[in-house]
Amino acid sequence: MTDAPDTQRVDVWLWHARFYKTRSLASKMVRGGKVRINGTICKKSSALVGPDDVLTFTRAEEILIAKIVSLGVRRGPAPEAQLLYEDLTPPRPAKKDKIGSVINREKGSGRPTKSDRRAIDKLMNKDW
Repeated sequence: MTDAPDTQRVDVWLWHARFYKTRSLASKMVRGGKVRINGTICKKSSALVGPDDVLTFTRAEEILIAKIVSLGVRRGPAPEAQLLYEDLTPPRPAKKDKIGSVINREKGSGRPTKSDRRAIDKLMNKDW
């Protein structure tokens, strides 16, 4: 059985870690300057990365930060790919609607649901 190499191409590692669906897409993102290695913009997909390197990159309008824990030897299943990195991405803030209030409202606040309206009607003895 072969051991993992000491360094690996950045596009191959991103593909092994399942951040991009294809290696060519990972390579395209690197060549487009969308990937940073330890804070430095990388424009060559042949750049080498190793354990303890920190990658900052975009995926679907989202900025991700990943610290490389180990290098992969194959593109395996997702649980295996998640062992290759430590996710350093800060949690996203709660989404807000156009008014500015948080979308996830607490039970009982705001407009009543259909179930709430039926319970109110039953309490008020309304027979519609």
